[in-house]
Amino acid sequence: MMKQSDIDLLRLLAKRLERLSVDSLWARRASGLRGNIIKILEEIDTGSDVEPSRLSPLIERAFEVLKHAALEIPDIDAIRKKYK
Repeated sequence: MMKQSDIDLLRLLAKRLERLSVDSLWARRASGLRGNIIKILEEIDTGSDVEPSRLSPLIERAFEVLKHAALEIPDIDAIRKKYK
């Protein structure tokens, strides 16, 4: 049985993936992954039986993509020190 917390997490991850900068090397991967998450959420919303085992890989991959995208964000403190 699917947990509501997993569904809520998928919704949150879809929103976060959507917000990645287009300049990010990970944005393209995020876009495809977000599309897959949205398809699953649509299936859930229409009452289709979705195997819970389909959610875990999407959640794991979403966190992986977000982690890599976050690593691309420059350290603002280091930049400030460089130009002082």
